Amino acid sequence: MATVTNSKAKSGESWSEIIRTVVTVGLAVILLRTFAFEPFNIPSGSMIPTLLIGDYVFVSKYSYGFSRYSFPLIHPPFTGRILGRVPARGDVAVFKFPNDPSIDYIKRIVGLPGDKLQMIDGVLNVNGQPVTLKRTEDFIDGEDHQNVATARFLETLPNGVTHPIIKRDSLGSNPLDNTPVFDVPADSVFAMGDNRDNSSDSRVPPRLNGVGYVPLENLVGRAEFRFFSYDENVAPWYQFWEWPWAIRFSRMFTAVH
Repeated sequence: MATVTNSKAKSGESWSEIIRTVVTVGLAVILLRTFAFEPFNIPSGSMIPTLLIGDYVFVSKYSYGFSRYSFPLIHPPFTGRILGRVPARGDVAVFKFPNDPSIDYIKRIVGLPGDKLQMIDGVLNVNGQPVTLKRTEDFIDGEDHQNVATARFLETLPNGVTHPIIKRDSLGSNPLDNTPVFDVPADSVFAMGDNRDNSSDSRVPPRLNGVGYVPLENLVGRAEFRFFSYDENVAPWYQFWEWPWAIRFSRMFTAVH
C-alpha cells in the first residue's frame, strides 16, 4: 500500500524543531553568562603586564554574588546584591564604570570597605602601612611596535597576594604617585590598574571622569583565566595568514593572578 507524505507538515515540523533548538541554546547562553561565566576582551593597556591588549578572559559571575549588573542584556530594577560577597584584596575584577554603567572596566581591587589608602612617592599605603615593592626585570612593552623597556615591580599586598605592576615614570614623579588619604566607604571598594602611570582608576575622582570608589553593586565578577590572546601589533584580524604569529598561544588557558 502506497504511503502519502505531507511535505508541508514535515517542513513545518522542521522549522519548529529549529526554532525550539535556537531558543533553547539562546536561553542556555543567557543563563550561563548571567550566573556562571561571561567572556570579556581587554581593549586598553591599564592592566599591563597582568593583562595585555587583545587578551580575552572568562569572568566568574558568582564570585561576588549577583546584582542587577549581573544580567548581560537588561538591568532589572532591584538594588544591592544577592548572595553578595566582598572581593579579596588583590582580585582582578570587572565592574560597571560608576559614571556610565554601560561601560565595563577591569582593575585590581586593592582597597576594601573601611580601608584608608594613600599613594606616597608611588608606593601604595594601606591603613598607614606601605606595601612591599620589589624591583624585577624590565617589562618590554611592544605596543605600537615601540618595544619600550618599562620598570617592573612585584607588589605584595597586606594579605600576602603578590602581583606585578609597571611604572613608566620614576617612583614619586607621576601626578598620581602622591595623593590624599582615601577613606573607602562601607559599600565600596578601591580599584587600581597594574599599569600605574597609565590607568584612570579609583585614584581619579568621578568629577574628572575617573573611577572613584567602586560600589559593591557595580561588581560584575572576578577574572579567572585567559582563553585567547591576539596581538594586533603583529597583524590585524583580516590578515588571517599572519594568525600563527599574532595569536599569543602561551597566554591561552592561563590563570589571571
